[in-house]
Amino acid sequence: MAHDPKKFDENSKNEQLEQFRSDDSGKDLTTNQGLKLSEDEFSLKAGERGPTLMEDFHFREKMTHFDHERIPERVVHARGFAAHGEFEAYESLEHLTKAKFLSKKGKKTPVFVRFSTVAGSRGSAETVRDARGFSTKFYTEEGNYDLVGNNIPVFFIQDAIKFPDLVHAIKPEPHNEIPQAATAHDTFWDFVANNQESAHMVMWTMSDRAIPRSLRTMDGFGVHAFRFVNAEGKSHFVKFNWKSTLGVHSLVWDEAQKINGKNPDFHRADLHEAIESGDYPEYELGVQIVPEEDEHKFDFDLLDATKMWPQEEIPIHIVGKMTLNRNVDNVFAEAEQVAFHPGHVVPGIDFSNDPLLQGRLFSYTDTQLIRLGGPNFHELPINRAVCPFHNNQRDGYGRQTINKGKVSYQKSSFTNHTPAPVSEADGGYVHYQEKVEGRKVRKRSDSFKDHFSQATMFWNSMSDAEQQHIIEAFSFELGKCDSIDIRQQVVDMYANVNLKLAQEIADNIGVKAPETGNTDTSKKSPALSQENTVKSAKTRKVGVIVAPDFNGKEVMEVLDQLKSKGLQYEIISEKQGKLDAGNGKQLKIDHTFTTADPVLFDAIYAVGGPDVSKKFARNAAYYVTEAFGHFKPIGATHEGKKWLDANGYTGEPGVVTGDSMKGFADSFIDAIAAHRHWNREV
Repeated sequence: MAHDPKKFDENSKNEQLEQFRSDDSGKDLTTNQGLKLSEDEFSLKAGERGPTLMEDFHFREKMTHFDHERIPERVVHARGFAAHGEFEAYESLEHLTKAKFLSKKGKKTPVFVRFSTVAGSRGSAETVRDARGFSTKFYTEEGNYDLVGNNIPVFFIQDAIKFPDLVHAIKPEPHNEIPQAATAHDTFWDFVANNQESAHMVMWTMSDRAIPRSLRTMDGFGVHAFRFVNAEGKSHFVKFNWKSTLGVHSLVWDEAQKINGKNPDFHRADLHEAIESGDYPEYELGVQIVPEEDEHKFDFDLLDATKMWPQEEIPIHIVGKMTLNRNVDNVFAEAEQVAFHPGHVVPGIDFSNDPLLQGRLFSYTDTQLIRLGGPNFHELPINRAVCPFHNNQRDGYGRQTINKGKVSYQKSSFTNHTPAPVSEADGGYVHYQEKVEGRKVRKRSDSFKDHFSQATMFWNSMSDAEQQHIIEAFSFELGKCDSIDIRQQVVDMYANVNLKLAQEIADNIGVKAPETGNTDTSKKSPALSQENTVKSAKTRKVGVIVAPDFNGKEVMEVLDQLKSKGLQYEIISEKQGKLDAGNGKQLKIDHTFTTADPVLFDAIYAVGGPDVSKKFARNAAYYVTEAFGHFKPIGATHEGKKWLDANGYTGEPGVVTGDSMKGFADSFIDAIAAHRHWNREV
């Protein structure tokens, strides 16, 4: 028989690969060295509430493998955008912390902020349902301080050893690499059902907080408990909160999905355009302070990253403001090469024993080594401290410093034992001397076992509209799961949060509704509802629909009024170019109906003209109908009122009409400030 080279090659390649194929199901759990493991839920600590120990070889192996799984983009937070700015302190916090950037009223510190989605790859869309990274690098006189956080104050897990498992579950399923940038699939919800500490964070991600209208209209959180330490060595637990001065506002789900197709760069474009136009985003920094002696006075553990500190119990004290006032010059050199790390601290800021934070202190350095090519990532321009750095470290990938002399070690008579350590009195960093004792254990404190009470508090705090959005989000996500068993497990789990919630989800996704569960509605935190946020029309974008021979004089009065109140508007018509107004003036057209879309605007102002084609009328009606269905403000004057009347929208909440241009403009601006009009009959 003649030899078939092609067949031989295929068979030999399959034989070669066969030895590497593995099915892990049904097997004992081991390290990569084959060591059988007795525990995989908890990192090794000094006592149940103590710090994580460096000798935890299993944690290190698991986290190192995870950190090196992707090159070159970030494994998580791959899709991001950034901006420069400054932070100004409102007052001195010297009584709480030695940190100099918080030491004097009016003191200004340059900052660099990167916002990001978590789950998607670098090319994914931006308005997906996801947590958002919110990380700030302070370039202080004492070195760089990184506040590495999210737009949600809690996290899915309590111990960093679970982080690789969480992200593997969130990411596209490995057998088909589907779906991208989404949690609506089996493996994520299987993780949730079997790791019920995630209950609280999942409530946030199913809420409107996970689909922000803009990076400018979301808050940020440091998530973990840190320490402030003052000059006398007194320690306080602290949590950091960024509060948007524009308030917290969100998209609706249908709108978010359509924006992903119409403009997958929606959030970065919004941020970039706002800064270019001088509408600088602002965020106030708030701190929550707990004296060390009060650590155990609450019905939750301060060190549990799945728990927030309700501001009704631990007030937020506003201590400064960050203003983003300059766009990046090069996205790769700045936004992509920036390296954040919660371990980049300055004197006066220290760590708690939060086991999630403890693991991050290892993981972030390890991540930068693979992403940025070695140990010298701190020398990249965007990462370089504004104060000098001196040590005897040498060489390595990416080295930019040209060191002189022959000494590359400590200590040395050749250099008179320099560079030398600095005393605490002269600004040297000294770790807080917390007393630590306990057996080496892989355990979690019993105070971490409550997984549902704060998830219930979050649900109780939502308005009727927000609760309905959460039900719809759960129904969508679980409805995309193939496994009926996973759907049932999650519904049964959330009966522990709220019985009504679980029953409505069950009815929507075709599983058995639980008969018993949590019906407690006593504990609330009103600050969690976006109904109680700052509401302003400033910087909102209005789409203005005009046709030839529109009433130029009166309409321009309205547009001037919008601009005077800090709103932006863009003109939409059938063709680009310039449009003749009825008063002999011309108006530049920014978009045709096809180059824009109603989902890209915060409000629609329908003007029309005396003689429009049927095609124009259909397009205009589509804009008005979409905006109405997404509960957005709609204004109409002149011929534009016909489109509202024809659809029965006139008189509905947030729908403003009028003939007096001044009175109309004021009412329309008030409707825009409300952002959404949930009591509208859709």
